Amino acid sequence: MEPRNITRISKFLLLGFSVRPELQPLIFGLFLSMYLITVFGNLLILLAVSSDSHLHTPMYFFLANLSFVDICFTSTTVPKMLWNIQTQTKVITYEDCITQMNFFVTFAGMDDFLLAVMAYDRFVAICHPLHYMVIMSPWLCGLLVLLSWITSVLYSLVHTLMVLGLSFCTEVEIPHFFCELNQMIQLACSDTFLDNLVMYFAAMLLAGGPLVGIFYSYSKIVSSIRGISSAQGKYKAFSTCASHLSVVSLFYCASLGVYLSSAATQSSQSSATASVIYTVVTPMLNPFIYSLRNRDIKRALKRIVGIQ
Repeated sequence: MEPRNITRISKFLLLGFSVRPELQPLIFGLFLSMYLITVFGNLLILLAVSSDSHLHTPMYFFLANLSFVDICFTSTTVPKMLWNIQTQTKVITYEDCITQMNFFVTFAGMDDFLLAVMAYDRFVAICHPLHYMVIMSPWLCGLLVLLSWITSVLYSLVHTLMVLGLSFCTEVEIPHFFCELNQMIQLACSDTFLDNLVMYFAAMLLAGGPLVGIFYSYSKIVSSIRGISSAQGKYKAFSTCASHLSVVSLFYCASLGVYLSSAATQSSQSSATASVIYTVVTPMLNPFIYSLRNRDIKRALKRIVGIQ
């Protein structure tokens, strides 16, 4: 892009999903409903895990952290979009945009790392059941979560500092419902070769690393399950992984689908629409996936609402 009218701009315009005014109330209602379900569902998971002593185990400790991160992840983008629709404005300030991008990348990274940590937890539980509580000690669980936070924050900080060094043309329109890293780099007027290089290299390293860890954990889990003689034993072992495997599949398939489709079609609108799956739909579905097939969570939730 030719560097013209380059300046330190004060605002961006978030175009969202549709310029048709008659569709805005529908979009507002849909996203408000999904956001409230996400927050309420994940808060229930947090409340269930914290209030039931039977759920004070490594698996549910990581699940509670995932629920907290999912609330933050969705809250980074959806409230601003709802506010813009309600006030009929598309403006987001430069500072708010950078802040939103920073937190979005941080919480996306946390989701990624926590899913890998939860896969390792299932690997230890199924492949080394007798040593599970010794290996997955409270100290190690806390350390794994802390390292996930540190890595995610540093990863986000690198990208934020690089975007802060970019120059943008005046009246920059972002064809998305939030300040997405890739979109911002594409819209910069200055040279973005180094930014693109860092972005894709870091994505391959920090997204690919946990994914490799998940594949490795499940390859060992499958081998261990195949060694179980009884069908009931196999079902019981696999059922402890089913919820996590569903969430992993949904998160990674959606995330990869967004970037592969945007790279193939170069359509920002289709990329924004596909982004809804992993930014809004996945955090909304996680509480349902983990509670519907989990008797411990269902029992704790029934106790909270007074059914039992």
